[in-house]
Amino acid sequence: MYEDITRNIRDILAELPPDVTLEAAVKKRQPAEILAAIEAGVKIIGHNYLSEAEQTYPLIGEKVEWHFIGKLQSNKCKKIVRLFSVVETVDSFEIASELNRRAAEIDKVLSVFIEINSGREEQKSGVLPEDTVELAKRLSGLSNLRLSGLMTMGPALEDPDELRSVFRLTKNKFDEIAAMGLPNTELKFLSMGMSGSYKVAVQEGTNLVRLGTRIFGPRP
Repeated sequence: MYEDITRNIRDILAELPPDVTLEAAVKKRQPAEILAAIEAGVKIIGHNYLSEAEQTYPLIGEKVEWHFIGKLQSNKCKKIVRLFSVVETVDSFEIASELNRRAAEIDKVLSVFIEINSGREEQKSGVLPEDTVELAKRLSGLSNLRLSGLMTMGPALEDPDELRSVFRLTKNKFDEIAAMGLPNTELKFLSMGMSGSYKVAVQEGTNLVRLGTRIFGPRP
């Protein structure tokens, strides 16, 4: 029933360089689809919505690493910290402080990424590129967070090549912060590239791609 998912993942893993990790973006996907992806080799799933994650967690559990890739709300941080291993969408010190507080309550060190609004789109979340380093410095003082990556969405453009400058800018920020030697910081992941743009993102230095429709087909 899910042969297409298996085939798609096999093809993706064959084309990705060995140092690039595949993350399945599972927004609006059924648990059976997610399980099929895991059985085919997916090691990380990315959820946009806490409510969907809470529904699928009892069925999937610790089979994979759980990443939160949706917009953060302070009133949901307590549950997000308990459920997810990584939060990819930190874009303010205020939300980071709340995550840190909730992580401290359960004696957890939570891995987080800073989300960069590299395309400067008013309707999208993310810190502006020029503010990224300052936010990284402030996050380094939060002992229950570990800054382990940067993430960007990039504008929705028909030609993926037009995203090169956006991806390059994000990679430059990654390299800059990685070289600073900040405490509580160990940059490992550069999360950029989705189903329509991941090939360009790989060329520009990503090592974590978030794919949804390329794996599962069109969303219902």
